[in-house]
Amino acid sequence: MALRPIDLSEPLSLTSAVAVANREALPHLGPTGRTRVARARAVVDAFLREHDVPRYGINTGFGALAEVVIPIEQVEALQVNLLRSHAVGVGAPLDAEIVRAVVLLRAAVLAKGHSGVRPELVDALCALLEHDVLPVLPCQGSVGASGDLAPLAHLALVLIGEGEAMFRGERLPGAEALRRAGLAPIKLGGKEGLSLINGTQVMTAIGLLAWSRAQNLLKTADIVGAMTVEAQLGSVRAFDPRIVAVRPYPGAIETAQNLRELCHDSPLIASHAGPNCHKVQDPYSLRCMPQVHGAVRDAIAFLRRTLEIEVNAVTDNPLIFPDDDDDSASSVIVSGGNFHGQPVSHACDTARSALTSLASMAERRIEQLVNPALSSGLPAFLARSSGLHSGFMIAQVTAAALVSECKGLSMPASVDSIPSSANREDHVSMGPIAARRLTDVVEAAERVCAIELLCAGQGLDLRAPLGPGVGTRAAWLRLRQDVAPLGDDRVLYPDLEAATRLVRSGAIVAAVEAALGHTLH
Repeated sequence: MALRPIDLSEPLSLTSAVAVANREALPHLGPTGRTRVARARAVVDAFLREHDVPRYGINTGFGALAEVVIPIEQVEALQVNLLRSHAVGVGAPLDAEIVRAVVLLRAAVLAKGHSGVRPELVDALCALLEHDVLPVLPCQGSVGASGDLAPLAHLALVLIGEGEAMFRGERLPGAEALRRAGLAPIKLGGKEGLSLINGTQVMTAIGLLAWSRAQNLLKTADIVGAMTVEAQLGSVRAFDPRIVAVRPYPGAIETAQNLRELCHDSPLIASHAGPNCHKVQDPYSLRCMPQVHGAVRDAIAFLRRTLEIEVNAVTDNPLIFPDDDDDSASSVIVSGGNFHGQPVSHACDTARSALTSLASMAERRIEQLVNPALSSGLPAFLARSSGLHSGFMIAQVTAAALVSECKGLSMPASVDSIPSSANREDHVSMGPIAARRLTDVVEAAERVCAIELLCAGQGLDLRAPLGPGVGTRAAWLRLRQDVAPLGDDRVLYPDLEAATRLVRSGAIVAAVEAALGHTLH
């Protein structure tokens, strides 16, 4: 099946970027982008021919060596030396999806026509994606200012036939991976090495894929939270639209609407909705879902807005601004700081702490279900014969352990800075650390959500013959396709893995949205 083409001449959407990462689409440089890239390259070529004044990154050293002027005959060697010296990443290689996103985003930056590279360099990056030649990018080594220099240098080395790459499941020297894919190494011109490594594409790619997973997680958290409300004989009155309307945070309004729709036509809710209900108010973990889940939604929306800007931003240095009349003499080469990762770092930190709150509240709902002092008549630990059987006792412990890890990971990375490059780069963002920790928290929160799904599903089983609402029933039935109700104690980790797959794959959300006939917020 042909992959969907994406023209890098046009703005890049987050969904298109995720599609490329998942190998569902491929980028190319269309005529408009090719023209503007060539115009910026002409400015660099003219400067190299006509000027001997120092211009950072074109005929000078880098970082603290910016005052060292490089003779014109050594400019090409300068670019290769830059890549070799900067490829000092360490740690486990980034996942294939992240690497594809990094390559795409680097190509998208160059396609904007402010980097001064040849169109052939953008083509070479697109060819890596077309043939699925994936540079091996170590996950550690970037402080996120002057961009993600170390991991991007590992990427750029493959283009010149060095470094390492994955090709058809095999880790190979870069030159061999290119040869097997039918590709040739590229020879870098002036400024092109710097243009390949100056930028925020690694932190942005990691944040992008974490955002994509968080979008699904937000919906799933509402679904399993609604299941818990019903299993706990809770009330939907706290989700009244009038309540959130007088404190109108967008996320709270959306969450409350989701919860009302999920529990619509619920026999369980109706069974205690009259004046004889003994409950006055539900615990916060049930009652305050619009306020807490909603705040998480708003934080993830902030991350989305940041990423929408960043994937279409030019983040290298110096930048080329060709004259509109194609007069290279009046064109401008300007040094700045768009490579600094602070916006992405702050957004990832914000999202990470918010998702920790989401996981923490889910763990409290699990406790509501398994604790016989709190569970509205459900058996201890949801075991059909408590005592002889321990049920979900230790599942709650696992959730607590995961939430504790999330709390530790939620220390903001963006508040740290260690100067580098002889104090030329005296404030850095630590954006890649913020993004990697965000991925870790998303993964842990998905598992906590899966544990709540198991416990809430068991709670609904135990409430039979009364059943849940339209949306929650769909989630419950989808769970039961893969995980049987718990009777006698059994080894639970396969159940947890199955539930985690349902959460991560979006299968629970898909089943619910099909039953409702529309998408959730």
